[in-house]
Amino acid sequence: MPQLVPFYYMNEIVFSFSLIVITLYILSKYILPRIVRLFVTRMFIDKI
Repeated sequence: MPQLVPFYYMNEIVFSFSLIVITLYILSKYILPRIVRLFVTRMFIDKI
């Protein structure tokens, strides 16, 4: 049973925290700027 290993929960916490950090980094670096750029161009096109 892996729950009996002393570092099991620490390993779970570290892995999940690192997964959240990596996901947030990818979102903020690549995906969210595209969405913001799309909305800004839509606003500019709508004003014209």
